[in-house]
Amino acid sequence: MSEYDNLENILPVGPLKIAALEGCREFGKTVDGYLTKSRQDAVKKHPSLAKLPGYVEDSYLLSCSCPRFGTGEGKGQIHDSVRGADLYILVDVCNYSLTYKVCGFENHMSPDNHFQDLKRIISAATGKAKRISVVMPFLYEGRQHKRTKRESLDCSLALQELVDMGVSNIITFDAHDPRVQNAIPLSGFDSFMPTYQFLKALVDTVPDFRIDNDHLMVISPDEGAMSRAVYFSSILGVDMGMFYKRRDYSTVINGRNPIVAHEFLGDSVEGKDVIIVDDMISSGDSMLDVAKQVKSRGAKRVFVCTTFGLFTDGLEKFDEYYEKGYITKVLTTNLNYRDPELLSRPYYAEADMTRFLAMILEHLNHDVTLSTLESPTNKINDLLGTMRVLHSGKN
Repeated sequence: MSEYDNLENILPVGPLKIAALEGCREFGKTVDGYLTKSRQDAVKKHPSLAKLPGYVEDSYLLSCSCPRFGTGEGKGQIHDSVRGADLYILVDVCNYSLTYKVCGFENHMSPDNHFQDLKRIISAATGKAKRISVVMPFLYEGRQHKRTKRESLDCSLALQELVDMGVSNIITFDAHDPRVQNAIPLSGFDSFMPTYQFLKALVDTVPDFRIDNDHLMVISPDEGAMSRAVYFSSILGVDMGMFYKRRDYSTVINGRNPIVAHEFLGDSVEGKDVIIVDDMISSGDSMLDVAKQVKSRGAKRVFVCTTFGLFTDGLEKFDEYYEKGYITKVLTTNLNYRDPELLSRPYYAEADMTRFLAMILEHLNHDVTLSTLESPTNKINDLLGTMRVLHSGKN
């Protein structure tokens, strides 16, 4: 991988070790595969790297577990040595498919359970590992990032707790509000965006996808997603539009004020493909309403791109909207657990993030700047250049 070339003459912080919690074991194995291959390739070019302790391994994954007692209480166990290691702990707090027994009853793992298991593994490694970093793609309690009146400030408290336990770096993706890092101003916090991976997945899965101002438009479904849409539209050189949510602030349903209507601001979408970009699909009602509205305004096709596909209310409504032609593709990353049924849907496409995360871990292990990874502008420009050449050849 060319991204690793500038790391080969920089000593790593310590032997790289990855502790993938049960909720993201398969994801961790794929990341580990990329790391293993990249380092084997690096040693072929520079044999001296093989002398570095722990630099070349068959696998960088640790054996770890969080068994539970009959009462539901648990403990964290690391079955391999982590002394002097640069340890990265991977956790998916959204994996509800895992279960555990409480006095004979079966419970599904909640984000709280996953966060507690994360702390257990940190506790098992503290004092042994040289440095501990947490990779938490979906930021725990990231949606409770600000206080309104008398309520908890959960995300800030969680970050402070991790830092107090000895965590040096927290790696996340598309944080709901990156300003939560202000709660830990002296510690490492990085939020990466999957913009390039979304674009690559669209190019790979939509053969006639055209990127120019006559064929494409980027839509922000609300004010919170504006920064994502602005970057996406700017780098692609296309127009952007925005919906804003009119809410009924006199009522609270399921912890939030219900949406009365979506109002659109922007140029005409008639005859154009539309990319709706946001950080997550929760119930999906808001996203689907936006898709329906842009179709009613004459949009050709609607592509929904969200970092985290949670689908908390199931897939039935997405199936219905696909059959009616309101949506053409739904793209999410593989950073969180997804129901196997989603993977079989004809409208679903995946933006693979494993190779990107492997590069992030490699850079962190060598303690070098992440700026080249945080901004995918050059990679996107290269992809756009390739597409222009292909389309010019067809024309």
